[in-house]
Amino acid sequence: MLFTIEKVTIFAPEYNTFVVMNELRALKNIPVNTTALASLYPDVKSANRKVANFEKAGRIIRLKRGLYVVAPQESGRLLSLNLIGNVLYGPSYVSMMTALRVYGLIPEQVEVVQSMTTHLTVSFQNEVGRFEYHHCAKDYYPIGITQREEEGVSFLIATPEKALCDYIITTPRLPLRFVKDTYIFLEEDLRLDMDAFREMNVNIFRQCANVSKKKKAINNLIKILTK
Repeated sequence: MLFTIEKVTIFAPEYNTFVVMNELRALKNIPVNTTALASLYPDVKSANRKVANFEKAGRIIRLKRGLYVVAPQESGRLLSLNLIGNVLYGPSYVSMMTALRVYGLIPEQVEVVQSMTTHLTVSFQNEVGRFEYHHCAKDYYPIGITQREEEGVSFLIATPEKALCDYIITTPRLPLRFVKDTYIFLEEDLRLDMDAFREMNVNIFRQCANVSKKKKAINNLIKILTK
């Protein structure tokens, strides 16, 4: 998903620094492609060259080839790494440890933006951070996705239940054969907020279990919740 912008009418024959900064500021902190950036300057020859110059001057940040975001000092807004995660590779939604940290369910800081996608498992490293995408089946993907706002923009993120399931299905060799082992994993390994866990929606776990290859492990979560 990319975002489009309205063209800006320019009254001056030449573009001074003040005008350029105002136009870039209009993009806020939303990732845009080269075409959208170039459309700000329809009367300027070699608009692509201007985009390259903006990058060189540090006014915009390249997220990957053809995708940029305005630098915070130009936009006056902080970057939303989670929105960038959505747009960098999609369809995708933020999940796993990143989502659990967003909800305050685990104490550790998470340095990587982790997401789920129906496409291939890939990772990206750019100036703003590292982004990892894990493949899941198409029938599993749409379960438990919600919207959340951050830095004035909305992004797609797993519900706490789906984030936990996503972590389980993408992490090999977790010791989750038995309910007791699963409880220890949640409380001691993840250091999950167990009070919050007990308030989770068991129906989302059931939906995930029905289409997941790790049905037994997710069913252990259900047993802990319903016992």
